[in-house]
Amino acid sequence: MVFAYQYEISPFGRNDLNLYMFYNYFVYIVTNTYRTTLYIGITKDIQRRVSEHFFDSQNEKKSFAGKYNCYILVYYEGFEYPKLAIAREKELKKWRREKKNKLISEFNPKWETLNNQIF
Repeated sequence: MVFAYQYEISPFGRNDLNLYMFYNYFVYIVTNTYRTTLYIGITKDIQRRVSEHFFDSQNEKKSFAGKYNCYILVYYEGFEYPKLAIAREKELKKWRREKKNKLISEFNPKWETLNNQIF
């Protein structure tokens, strides 16, 4: 099965507040401050979800992202339909780390924190 992914969103040089007008679902990757651990997730509200990761990393540490302090957004893709987002999330989770690193680097070459662009 082939999907047409909608990840042409650039984190640089545009007003990302418009994201919510175009996409209903997001696949995202967060990491820790040392960029050693990656967490891939899907959400309907990327702002809320990144905030939850941050809160959990600072407090209860109940989730994987919380335990490993993964709250720094380094990558995201927008999708109109949940089935496409779920399929993409599953696909990315199967990838080896090197392939994930390449995907992030193509989207965000310096692995800069993108959290401010979604808030």
